[in-house]
Amino acid sequence: MSAGYHTSWTIPEAHRVDPAYVEAGAAIALGQAVYDRRIALGLDHATLAERTGLSLDDIERLEGGGTPPTLPLLRTLSAALDAKLDMSVESDDTHVSFVPHAA
Repeated sequence: MSAGYHTSWTIPEAHRVDPAYVEAGAAIALGQAVYDRRIALGLDHATLAERTGLSLDDIERLEGGGTPPTLPLLRTLSAALDAKLDMSVESDDTHVSFVPHAA
């Protein structure tokens, strides 16, 4: 090997996981699950905001995928939506759903 050259290892594009992309995907999955459950309950944004203690803007941002999930937020949403949170997280994929409590 001549001077000035070195060996480098690169990760193939298909194996790269951008943390920002993963976080955005989780936020979008959460937003869709909140929207789906809110609609199933027949709630409007204002009612969900009241139930959670969040602002109307916060609820709209959340449903639009603009709010990354945190444990306190997930607990608050689960209680407000009268459902169990079902969430699976893999390295680059997140699935979220709210499962209604048994009657």
